[in-house]
Formats: sequence, C-alpha cells, structure tokens
Amino acid sequence: MKIDLQYVVDFLVSLVNIPSPSGNTEQVIQFIEAECARLGVENKRNNKGGLILSVPGKNNDVHRVLTAHVDTLGAMVKEIKGNGRLKLTLIGGFAFNAIEGEYCTVETADGKLITGTIQSTHASVHVHKDTRTHERNADTMEVRLDAVVKTADDVRELGIEVGDFVSFNPRCEVTETGFIKTRHLDDKASVACMFGALKSVLESGEQLPYTTHFLISNNEEIGYGANSNIPPQTVEFLAIDMGAIGDGQTTDEYCVSICAKDSSGPYHYGMRKHLVELAKANGLNYAVDIYPFYGSDASAAMSAGVDVKHGLIGPGIDASHSMERTHKSSFENSVKLIVAYLQSDLVK
Repeated sequence: MKIDLQYVVDFLVSLVNIPSPSGNTEQVIQFIEAECARLGVENKRNNKGGLILSVPGKNNDVHRVLTAHVDTLGAMVKEIKGNGRLKLTLIGGFAFNAIEGEYCTVETADGKLITGTIQSTHASVHVHKDTRTHERNADTMEVRLDAVVKTADDVRELGIEVGDFVSFNPRCEVTETGFIKTRHLDDKASVACMFGALKSVLESGEQLPYTTHFLISNNEEIGYGANSNIPPQTVEFLAIDMGAIGDGQTTDEYCVSICAKDSSGPYHYGMRKHLVELAKANGLNYAVDIYPFYGSDASAAMSAGVDVKHGLIGPGIDASHSMERTHKSSFENSVKLIVAYLQSDLVK
C-alpha cells in the first residue's frame, strides 16, 4: 500500500502551527474536521470536544479504536503582576526551563492575540549575580508582553485576564536532512501519522477487516483524553503517541517505537507481540521500549475501566516536552505499522 510521506509532513506542519493547549483546542479540531470532509470520512464530536472518525469494516460486530491526541502543552495566566508582567500556571507535565526564552501568544477571552516572551525574573546577567543559578519556577518566571504596559491596569486594558490561555511558538522547521524539529511533536506527529495511514487505506479502496474508529482526543496532556466515547463493540484499543528517547532507551528518531510498559504498568502482552510481529513481517525499523515517566490515552482508558486489549506505538521523539525533534523515516515506519495493524486480524 502506497504511503504519502509528504502528506504526513505537510499535515504535521499545519497542525503544529495551530495553537491548541489542553482546554483550548477548538481551532485545531475545526482544521481536522475540514480534512475529514476532504477525505470523505464520517466524523462527530464528543461532549469533551474531541473528534471520532469512523470507517466501516467487513466485520461490524467487533470494532477497533485508534487514538492520538491533538492537545499540547501550554499555560494560562495565573496572575497579572503590578509591573505589567504575567505569572503562569503550566498545562501539562513539563519544566519551566523547557520554555525559558520562548516566544508565546496570549489569547484573550474575546479572541485578541498578544505576543510576548517567557523569561526569568533575573534574566539579565548584567544586573543579577544569580542569573545562572536562579531557580526556575512559577514565582521566578514571567511573560514580558510585546505591548506598552507598566501596570496591571495597563495589561487589563488590553483585555488580558487571569485564565487566558498562553501558547508557545512552535518554531517548526523541516531540514534538508529529513529532520523535523518543532514544539508539539507530542502528539501532533502521531495525529499526522494516523491520517497518513487513513489516507493510504482510503485511496487503496480496500475495506478494513473490522469497523475502525479514529479518536482525536483533546485532553491527553491533562490525563483524560480518550477514556470515554469508546464504542461498546471495541475489543482493541491502540494509542499512537510519541516514543520516548533518552538514556537507557532503545528508541531513536528513525524508528517506530512499541511500548511494553509505562508508568501505568505493562501493556497487553498479546497486543505488543502482535505489533512486533507485524513490524518484523513488514521489514520495519522498530524498537520495543519502556517509558518510565509516561502515560497515554490507552492507560487512561484502562484506569477508566474500559474492557479492551490495549497497545501503544509511535514515532521516536527526541527531547520530549521540550524542543522536540524526529526524522521523516520515523514517520514512514510508524505509518506503515499503523496500516499493517489496520489490515491485520484481531489479537489472539
């Protein structure tokens, strides 16, 4: 089955340039709805604002669900300081040092966008002796707005209030060497891979063996993205999320990663072996790994008591929850494994 890798990359670039911190994903969901309409895929929203795509299969008695999440890390305005700077509260599990020096955008309740920069309160080495050692936390980091503001009242006159969402500039770049470096590869890379697989299946004209649902969740970074709205006929649940890279890991930026265990515990053993067998049979570059400080929409579904066999795969992503990077070959291996899984028999 033909894989349109350029489609995957282009779709990703579009996704990462649409701000969508958890809790404020309307714009990106609308973008995906438009793509579903273009591909001719039936879809509907759930009450949480996520999107469920459905593709009828030869067998409609048992279903599969694949999920990837479109919400990202971000922040909200916690406090408007007397000097016109903003304190932040973080959305998602990351450290303040990961966004120090980053450009950002504050979105007011009426949709006005105001840019700024996230930095330490002791940013200047010419003024503060402890610039290098000053702790980075919610009290020592702030947003410097690109507006003439000197007081809290000045900021409020712009329309900014506590609770406004703050998104980070993705700084997306696709290099001539095939790397994609940008914020928010977690998990928009997986959404792009899932759509690449879906496009390949639709263009092939081959009917899937089982009715399959593709759940675009929008609250994964805060723990409850895809643990509901799972059709009762579902017997297998595959999350597609980033493969973590680092010390002690076998996953790299070129492979598809298959998760054996994360912080929630082991994934379904039969499902994992099935995915490995498919990767081997299709000559894919893959790695099996354990993600020690990680949870997915599949593990959230398990915690919610969903009675399915669960698995987790995804492209290898370097520097997760920071300035992330991967390679086109990881996309290719991931899309091919998704397609192989969609065409395969159920796990025994």
